[in-house]
Amino acid sequence: MPDAAPQRVIKRSLSIAGHQTSVSLEQIFWNELRAIAEGRAQSVAALVAEIDAGRGEANLSSALRVFVLQQAKAG
Repeated sequence: MPDAAPQRVIKRSLSIAGHQTSVSLEQIFWNELRAIAEGRAQSVAALVAEIDAGRGEANLSSALRVFVLQQAKAG
């Protein structure tokens, strides 16, 4: 079922590399991250940690959005 407000920003707390952090993303990106994580048989936190480890100097929220876009383009 499509979300009625995919642009709504949701802030979530996650544990990454042993520390707590908060990430704000639009609902549509959280939905896609969840779907990608499920497809890989991993938790959203584990997927975010994987993306975090390879993001370099990029902002985490931006890195997550770019990752979701790249996955969508890859099909």
